[in-house]
Amino acid sequence: MRNGNPEPPIAWRYCGHQMKMWRTLAGVSREQLAEEAGFSVEFIKSVEQGRRRANLHLLQVTDDLCGARGFVVAAHEYLEPSRHAPQYREFFAAEAEALSVSAYETLYVPGLLQTEDYARALMSQHWPPVDDEIVEQRVAQRLQRQEKLHRKPLTPFHYVIYEAALRTNVGGPDVMKAQLEHLLEVSRQRNVWLQVLPAIRHTATSLSGPFALLETPTHRHLAYVEGQNTSTLHSDASIVSDFIHGYGMIRTQALNTQESTGFIRKLAQWH
Repeated sequence: MRNGNPEPPIAWRYCGHQMKMWRTLAGVSREQLAEEAGFSVEFIKSVEQGRRRANLHLLQVTDDLCGARGFVVAAHEYLEPSRHAPQYREFFAAEAEALSVSAYETLYVPGLLQTEDYARALMSQHWPPVDDEIVEQRVAQRLQRQEKLHRKPLTPFHYVIYEAALRTNVGGPDVMKAQLEHLLEVSRQRNVWLQVLPAIRHTATSLSGPFALLETPTHRHLAYVEGQNTSTLHSDASIVSDFIHGYGMIRTQALNTQESTGFIRKLAQWH
């Protein structure tokens, strides 16, 4: 995202580049293509620059006019919104090999810090509903991911959890009490730093939703954002930089690690 505007999908840009190549090879001008397809020259230019999405009609006209033998039309299915848009699998793979992990969570305890009962309670309430076998498979996968917390060489983990996540009574009082006690236990690990952001200290950035930051083995940085039935793994340096600075702002508002431990301990006693 640059200047507040999201970058067009890479499939649009690649398709536009291919259209321009075929048009140039065939000696067809933008004006000729625009007239044949019934679009403005400016629209054709926008498509070729990847700023607009090519529709099937334009692809067919370009293919016929430029003698592309179906190569341009073949791009159509890749311009459709992905049926597998969520990128959580890519995130899990990147998380598994990350040199460091930082995350901010607003409504749930972060996945790597969840107890088995807490995770099962969350996944049992998934919409649309899934059967018990799938729930258990997902719980097992989450527990397997948690092995990274103890794997050597130790990976540094830093978490900031918004107060609401600690007060959301997932699974009932007993499950939540055990979850809070588990957070206290995990926070004793030398590679885990845990901070709580009290509701009274929220900022606009902290209310914008959860995200995670990863450092790859090549020292690149990634940002992962997850929402309702969607997720995105960002690698663009300018986008990731915004998340890094936002995380820094959230950390300055959060309680320090000792204060956070005391905060969690009081909530656990309340349960």
